[in-house]
Amino acid sequence: MSCWAAGRRSSAENAGAGGASKTAAARAGKRVALGDLTNVFHGRGRSSGYAPEEKLSSTKPVDVKNKGSFASLRNVNTGRGSIRKHSSDQFDWTVSHHDSVLQKENASFPSVPNIVPIGSSSPGLTDDSVSMEDAMSTCNSIESSDLEFFDDEDSSLATSLHCWAGDKLHISDTFNWRKHSPISMKLKSDNISDLDNNYEDPQHCATLAYEIYENLREAETRKMPSTHFVETIQTDMSTTMRAVLIDWLVEVTEEYRLVPETLYLTVNYIDRYLSVKEINRNRLQLLGVACLLIAAKYEEICPPQVEELCYITDDSYTKEEVLQMEASVLNYLKFEMTVPTPKCFLRRFVRAAQVFDEDSTLHLEFLANYICELSLLEYSLLCYLPSLVAASSVFLARFILKPTKNPWNSSLSYYTQYTPSELCGCVRVLHRLFCFGPGRDVPAIREKYSQHKYKFVAKKYCPPSIPTDFFLDANS
Repeated sequence: MSCWAAGRRSSAENAGAGGASKTAAARAGKRVALGDLTNVFHGRGRSSGYAPEEKLSSTKPVDVKNKGSFASLRNVNTGRGSIRKHSSDQFDWTVSHHDSVLQKENASFPSVPNIVPIGSSSPGLTDDSVSMEDAMSTCNSIESSDLEFFDDEDSSLATSLHCWAGDKLHISDTFNWRKHSPISMKLKSDNISDLDNNYEDPQHCATLAYEIYENLREAETRKMPSTHFVETIQTDMSTTMRAVLIDWLVEVTEEYRLVPETLYLTVNYIDRYLSVKEINRNRLQLLGVACLLIAAKYEEICPPQVEELCYITDDSYTKEEVLQMEASVLNYLKFEMTVPTPKCFLRRFVRAAQVFDEDSTLHLEFLANYICELSLLEYSLLCYLPSLVAASSVFLARFILKPTKNPWNSSLSYYTQYTPSELCGCVRVLHRLFCFGPGRDVPAIREKYSQHKYKFVAKKYCPPSIPTDFFLDANS
């Protein structure tokens, strides 16, 4: 409190008579004059020829030679000066010329009332200025009910507006205008449910969802790990060791409540690193911790600290060793951390399947996630693309929930871009994992999905075989 009072006294003493005038103005409810304002033009200070004692005031005229474009400012101390007449005239000419061009090109477009600045009588404003209240009233007038809007169903007008906007705004021709695109028309003709029809929620990204997943499908083929690194690269580890490591990482992600994407990215980083670099079995857990650290930094808001990761390994590794392994992983992976995982595709595929299974949406989602996480333990499934693993998980989940009904349909074929015959091999491997389990040495995933919050989907009964008719394509 004493320091605050001393600061107040020192500032009052330095202000002198000027400080007394500012206090009086503040009490009167007026804006305090900026009499002590210095170095206001483009941030020019002493290097521009201004001495510290040179202060701008309302009684000192602005030097026209030194100030250039600021010469027409009436008063430096007023926060709102008038706009130069030359600029105003040039702006009016530009607007009128632009309006005439638009009237010629777009005579058929809906009319919008002209926005005309309203004269203001506010103090401190000249005839060429517009007050904040007038600007707000002008903006509010745009939202009035006098404006004419066209209906979304008027496709001809929407198409012409799209063409005009693309010409004026230089929008690429490859941009998919989903509302009136051929894709949307095809969905209606084939009786396929449209998942990208929610244009109001920006998180759905409806206008670009199709292109986003097309890009993911192209990227997943370029960042696949080797399918035989245990036989060719690694000499001191086995597929069982890999499964035990992933099972332990599942427990860690559950303990720290990390998002599922972190687990999938961690497994991808481990497999890609093992595909190019030989490692000793004693350092396999160190690799898992380092990959988990990188994935958590990528996905989590608050990733675990390095000391915490050392603690969960029972201090088997030091902080320096974890950081060195992290640097090694980043270098060998060439810092390519953005990878499409099965989880990226599973979210969309489950949404496509839930359109027809509204009575068991949660069970379908949890069951598909359980099957997809089981796939992380199986080394033989590395030969399948992440999108195919996600589609196979949805196929098997729907079969388990309704064994007598064909789990595939035209909508799932459209959004997954896989036919039942293409899913056959992967589905059978996942079916064996679900029925017989990955083994008693790796129980973390089964115990995780045997909880109430996941609807006990790991305990659901699965028929011992899948009818071969379900793998026949619709056109065969």
